[in-house]
Amino acid sequence: MKILFLDIETAPNVAYVWGLFDQNIAHDQVETSSYILCWSAKWAGSKTMMYVPCANGKMLPTIHRLLDEADVVVHYNGAKFDIPTLNKEFVKAGLNPPSPYKQIDLLKVCRQAFRFESNKLAAVVKALGLGQKMAHHGFELWVGCMKGDKQAWRVMKRYNQMDVTLLERLYHRLLPWIAKHPCTAVGLACPKCGSTKTQRRGEQVALTRSYTRYQCQSCGGWFRSNKAVKAANVEQGVNI
Repeated sequence: MKILFLDIETAPNVAYVWGLFDQNIAHDQVETSSYILCWSAKWAGSKTMMYVPCANGKMLPTIHRLLDEADVVVHYNGAKFDIPTLNKEFVKAGLNPPSPYKQIDLLKVCRQAFRFESNKLAAVVKALGLGQKMAHHGFELWVGCMKGDKQAWRVMKRYNQMDVTLLERLYHRLLPWIAKHPCTAVGLACPKCGSTKTQRRGEQVALTRSYTRYQCQSCGGWFRSNKAVKAANVEQGVNI
C-alpha cells in the first residue's frame, strides 16, 4: 500500500475593502484569487522529501501524478482544505481526477478520539512531544513569497517541509487510534501497520455474533477476525 503524506501552502485572496472589521466582501471586490504557492509530500517508508513551488510549471502535473499513484493520502485538515484546493486547480487546468484514493485526515482523528486544549497541528505535536512547527514572521512570509522575495521562499520551503515531517510523526503516534484505517495486512496481521506480532485478547461482541479479538504488539492497535468465532479458519484482521 502506497501512503502519501501531503501539505500545501496557498496565497490569500487579494481584495478591495472599505474597512477592517466584519466586512462582507463581494466577489467583484476580489482582485486576485487564492492559489497554491507550493506543496511538500513524502511517501511512507521513503527518506525523500518532495517540494515543488508554483514557479515550477510542473507543480500541478507532479502532485496530480502522486495522487494518482497513492492508495492512501494523509493530511491535516486536508479533507476540507488541501484536497478541495488541489481539485479546484486540477479542473481549472483541464486535468481529469486522479485515480481514487483513501484519505486519512489527522485533524478528524484528533477531534474524534481526544480532547486536546487546541486541535491545531502546532498544539497537538507539541503536546505529544513530537517537535514544533517552524517559527516565522507570520503573514509577512506569505506576502514575501507573493512578491517573489527569495529569502521568503527559502523560509517557506523549510516551513512546508517541516509540516510534512511533523505530519508523518503524528501519523505513527496516532496509528493505533485511527478507527477506519484502510487495511494494510494480508492474512492474520494488524490491519493498521501490517505487523504479524499479534496477541489474542478475548472476543469482540457484535449484534448477532462474536469475533476473535486481537491487539497488535507493534503499534498497539486493536482488530478482530473477519469470521465469527464458530468459523473454522481466521483469514484476515478487521479494524475495530
